[in-house]
Amino acid sequence: MNRLQYWNERAETMSRDELAALQLERLKWLVKHVWANNDFYRQRLTAAGIEPADIRSLDDLQSLPFLTKDDFRSQYPLGMLCMPRKAIREMHMSSGSTGTPVVMAYTEADITQWAECMARCQIMAGLQPGDAIQIMPTLGLFNGGFGFYHGARRAGLFAVPASSGNTARQLRLLRDFKVRGIGSVVSYTARLIELMDRDGIELPDLKVGIFGAESFSDKVRDRVESRLGIKAYDIYGMTETGGVGTTGMDCEARCGIHVWEDQYITEIVDPVTGKPVPDGVVGEVVFTSLTREAIPVIRYRTRDLTRIISREKCACGRTSLRIDRIEGRCDDMLIVKGVNFFPKQVEQALMQIPGVLPEYQIILETENGVTDVRINVEAEEGVTGFMVAKHLKEVLGFSPRGDVFKPGSLPRTEGKAQRVFRIDKDKGE
Repeated sequence: MNRLQYWNERAETMSRDELAALQLERLKWLVKHVWANNDFYRQRLTAAGIEPADIRSLDDLQSLPFLTKDDFRSQYPLGMLCMPRKAIREMHMSSGSTGTPVVMAYTEADITQWAECMARCQIMAGLQPGDAIQIMPTLGLFNGGFGFYHGARRAGLFAVPASSGNTARQLRLLRDFKVRGIGSVVSYTARLIELMDRDGIELPDLKVGIFGAESFSDKVRDRVESRLGIKAYDIYGMTETGGVGTTGMDCEARCGIHVWEDQYITEIVDPVTGKPVPDGVVGEVVFTSLTREAIPVIRYRTRDLTRIISREKCACGRTSLRIDRIEGRCDDMLIVKGVNFFPKQVEQALMQIPGVLPEYQIILETENGVTDVRINVEAEEGVTGFMVAKHLKEVLGFSPRGDVFKPGSLPRTEGKAQRVFRIDKDKGE
C-alpha cells in the first residue's frame, strides 16, 4: 500500500492563481451569508458602509471591519450565529478564565470542515490510515480533544481517546496499543518523560507528536524529540477559527506553519495601527474563515504575533503560504524595569543552560509600585540560581532572581501550562 503524502492533494497543492480565485468566490459567499443571517454582522458592515455587492476583489477585504475577542464576548452565547439553532450539532468554548467565554458552534458541515483540516495535519505529520493516535487533551468544552478525534475519524486513524491526566494510564495505553502518534500540549510531555525515566519505560512504536495550545521553543522541541524518539509538529488553531488545526501546522521541512488557504485568508497587520505589514515583518495575524457556516469570522484579530515566511511552494510540495511559529501574543508582553520581553524568550534562554529542564515559572512581584521578576526553574544537580540569573541577564538585559528546584518539584497542570504568575504585595495578593 502506498503511503499518503497528502490528505487532500488537490486542495493542498493548488496554484497561487487557483487559490486566489477560490478565495474570492468564497469571500463573496461569506459576506452575503453573514449579511443575510445575522443582525450583529449586518449592523457592523452597514456601519462601515459595506454591502455584499461591494466585494469584487480580494483587495476589498481591507475595507471590512475587524472582529475581536470582545465582539465574541459581547454576543455570548450565540449572538453571532448565522444558521438556525436547529442546524447546530456541537459546541465548544474557551475557558473564560479572563472574562466571558468565547463560544463556537458547529453545523454538520462545520464539523466536516474541522475534520478535513485536522486530517490534513495528521497525514502531513506522517500518520497513515490505521495508525493509532492517542488523544491527550480533554474531550469536553475545550476544543482540543474533539478536534483530534474528528480528524482521526476523517483520516481513518485508530483513535485512542485517553483524554487528559492519569499519566500512568497514558503510558500503558501508549505501550499496549502500539500508539504511533500523540496529540497533546507540549508541556505535558515533561510529565510523561518523568514517569518513563522513573519506571524505565520505552515507547518504540511512538513516532509522531502533534502539539498545540501553547507556544514552545526549538530547544524544548529538540528535547522532547530526543527523549521520546518522535518528530514533533506545531499545530495551530483557536476556538474562534473553529478549533485546533483549522489554521494549519508545520510540515517535516520545518519552514513555517502551512495555513489552509482554501479555508482561511491570512493577513499580518501592525498591532497598533491595524495596517498591513510587508511579508517577513512581524505583526498580528488576522484570519477570515471562508467556509464555516454557524459562526464564521471576518478579519478576526488573534493577538498572536508572527510573520509570513513564504508564499512559494514548500519542499513538501504544498503551495499554501507559510507563517512563522507563533512567537508570542500582543497581550503577553511583559515589561520589567523598562525591558520588554515575552515568556517564550525566557524559555529559549533557559534552554540554553546545560542541566535546566523545561518546567519553569515567571513570578512578577510588585511592591511599593516596583515590579521585580523571579524565575523558578527545575534543573539537575549543579545548576545554581546565580547561573540562571547571570544567563538571563546576558540574554534579556535585566537581572531576575533565579530560584532552582529539583526535578518534579514545580506544580503540573493537565492542560495548557501556566507560566506567568503575578503577586501584588501592595494589595496583599
